[in-house]
Amino acid sequence: MKEDYYDILGVSKGASAAEIKKAYRKKAIEFHPDKNPGDVKAEEMFKKSAEAYEVLSNPDKRAKYDQFGHAAFDGSGGFGGGGMNMDDIFSQFGDIFGSAFGGGFSGFGGFSGGGQRRVKGSNLRIRVKLTLDEVANGVEKKVKVRRKVQAEGVTYKTCPTCNGSGQITKITNTILGRMQTATTCTTCGGSGQSIDKRPAGADAQGLKVEEETVSIKIPPGVEDGMQLKVAGKGNGAPGNGIPGDLLVAIETIEHDTLKREGDNLHYDLYVSISEAVLGCSKEIDAIGGKVRIKLEPGIQSGKILRLRGKGITSINGYGSGDLLVHVNVWTPKELNKEQKEFFERMQSDENFIPKPEKSDKSFFEKVKDMFS
Repeated sequence: MKEDYYDILGVSKGASAAEIKKAYRKKAIEFHPDKNPGDVKAEEMFKKSAEAYEVLSNPDKRAKYDQFGHAAFDGSGGFGGGGMNMDDIFSQFGDIFGSAFGGGFSGFGGFSGGGQRRVKGSNLRIRVKLTLDEVANGVEKKVKVRRKVQAEGVTYKTCPTCNGSGQITKITNTILGRMQTATTCTTCGGSGQSIDKRPAGADAQGLKVEEETVSIKIPPGVEDGMQLKVAGKGNGAPGNGIPGDLLVAIETIEHDTLKREGDNLHYDLYVSISEAVLGCSKEIDAIGGKVRIKLEPGIQSGKILRLRGKGITSINGYGSGDLLVHVNVWTPKELNKEQKEFFERMQSDENFIPKPEKSDKSFFEKVKDMFS
């Protein structure tokens, strides 16, 4: 089981953005590879701290993490987070702890002692529409994506400006001593390489656009607006760079009769007065098809029937929600003479005089039960 992000950074769930940033900087400095050369455990803690900060420093991601936990960021389709490499960490969060190491990162990953920096390609974004059944059961979607890849036959050479490091280092004398700063090389964009041979159809970076069919595994329980990530299926990068990611925005198609609320589903069932009085059997919509339910004689309008486990599978893997059937007794607006005479006779009949029992809950009690 993955560790809690708040525990990794050593902060409470109510911590402010400033407290989270401060805690991450402390962890980053403590476990930085420059201070712990060859220490695998320190490297792992360095990555975990960066992953936790990536989520908790983003208000949207933090809110989703607080609601769904790690399930919202797992490998089958997360919002970000897991699987960060050292290049991701240095490029995204280097400003937080870079000054503690003189502005450079030596001895690890793509920044080691004059080595090349691995540039990451840009991310691509698509939108996928899902039916309620697909949301409830999970689904694998195959989509066509036009993404940039390295053209066949392209070759690269070491960037003459930065000598392959991807960075330009500058040393300045100050009253505090010699200060070293590093900036991304503007010639190669940080890749450490410039194009040598460019085949026909390739752009200035040696990339060309190709169409690829990508398989996306969507877990059960996703919600409208969620964003999943397919690692490595974004645009490629020049030279020895790594491809970006494919970000998949979820859009759910509204069902004709079922309404979703969290992991629960709601269904409005309308019955006639005679059906309510005599009782009946009704077929209603549910996930995966129709289900038949029985209404007892004398059922009241507003009664809520709970079909346990017939809702949406929790994205956290904590079981499934329920299907709540709201019974509505339909009152006819027009009556013929015989029907009207019958109901006029029944106005004084004891069986037609409202006599609510304690078991007949009020509207507010029913609403409370729905969320319990």
